[in-house]
Amino acid sequence: MADPRDEPLVLGIETSCDETGVGIVRGTTLLADAVASSVDEHARFGGVVPEVASRAHLEAMVPTIERALKEARVSAKDLDGIAVTAGPGLAGALLVGVSAAKAYAYALGKPLYGVNHLASHICVDQLEHGPLPEPTMALLVSGGHSSLLLSTDITADVRPMGATIDDAAGEAFDKIARVLNLGFPGGPVIDRYAREGDPAAIAFPRGLTGPRDPAYDFSFSGLKTAVARWIEAKRAAGEEVPVRDVAASFQEAVVDVLTRKAVRACKDAGVDHLMIGGGVAANSRLRTLAQERCEAAGIRLRVPRPKLCTDNGAMVAALGAEMVRRDRAASDWDLSADSSLPVTDPHVPGTAQTHPHAHGHSHDHVHEVSKENLYS
Repeated sequence: MADPRDEPLVLGIETSCDETGVGIVRGTTLLADAVASSVDEHARFGGVVPEVASRAHLEAMVPTIERALKEARVSAKDLDGIAVTAGPGLAGALLVGVSAAKAYAYALGKPLYGVNHLASHICVDQLEHGPLPEPTMALLVSGGHSSLLLSTDITADVRPMGATIDDAAGEAFDKIARVLNLGFPGGPVIDRYAREGDPAAIAFPRGLTGPRDPAYDFSFSGLKTAVARWIEAKRAAGEEVPVRDVAASFQEAVVDVLTRKAVRACKDAGVDHLMIGGGVAANSRLRTLAQERCEAAGIRLRVPRPKLCTDNGAMVAALGAEMVRRDRAASDWDLSADSSLPVTDPHVPGTAQTHPHAHGHSHDHVHEVSKENLYS
């Protein structure tokens, strides 16, 4: 049996939006998952303010890395690599993470891996349920993304099957919560109210579900508008808005479409595994309905625990560890943040095609001076 200590030890940094996440994994084992969230600083604006997020990342970065190392009980010099979200995300926020990752990698003499935020959301499930089957269908739903992705190799081959053409699911949750005066972020609070409401109380529309509509694409803008108008009409008539029924009916419309299209994509592609990730994957109704529909279709459902669904450093570390394990090329020092990095690029490799996996080996893009002098 292989010694788990031979598995790659990787630190991951995630700063694509409003959470500073630092995770440390050894192979597929999670050792630390430290998160510093700036969500409270954005709440009064009703959404994420990029400049506020970037400044919060700057303040939180070093303490969060130190907390993760302490939690994992490892020394920075023992790491086999530093992984960082290079995109997609907010440009300024990404830049903070990429700059920090470069600094640590250079100072420690370790390889640097710029990885894709969406591919990381898929790979994090390895920390929960073991190695990903190949191929795997992934439904990623968050504040910025609603995507159906087919992965045959999480480090090299991720193909888009479908995506949102307007609002992402998480965006719609935030906007409806705002109309209902429930605060920000909207996902958790709508989930909570919906548990006490009737999901069949109001027949809200299901976007892009007609026979001529794209089979795997999503649209939540029309649903958002329909719900907002329904609420406005009630208020204009002087009637009380049944908040719990609105929340439940809106939520049902979202998860009905998400799960229906995901199961259809699995069937059409002949894939018997569905992985759901992203912040909206923490939604209790989405998990329940997905389980019911997957069981009925003979599909195995994999959903990480809620803490691993939201943005975190563990998912970045998980993908970084897989890059090391599969001998993928490390990134160059001119790695840049790319706010629109396509999901077809799971990572941003450098010019070198391969690199040694063995612990302690040097990598051709690591400057020799960094190995002793810059980090104690």
